[in-house]
Amino acid sequence: MNLRDIKKDIEYVIGAFVDDCSLFLTVHPGKNADAVTDLVDEAVDLYNDLRDKVGAAKGGGKNVYDSIRKELLEKTDALYDRLSAAVKEGIAE
Repeated sequence: MNLRDIKKDIEYVIGAFVDDCSLFLTVHPGKNADAVTDLVDEAVDLYNDLRDKVGAAKGGGKNVYDSIRKELLEKTDALYDRLSAAVKEGIAE
């Protein structure tokens, strides 16, 4: 694990989440749009937070990058759970 890899992972994982949110908003316009937009805002905040941590940990070593990757996956998983609930609620409307 190196600096370049963790930056790519953050970019890819958060980008995929934002893409999934955009897809839902495109396919189901107006359905639970506020909740999904809030999730996108949280994802952007998470992206910025993790990139700041990576910048502060430059040269921190494998353990630091592993902990950042773990945080990325845990928080993104929680965002996906909330997106799933918002999608179910939006489709049920």
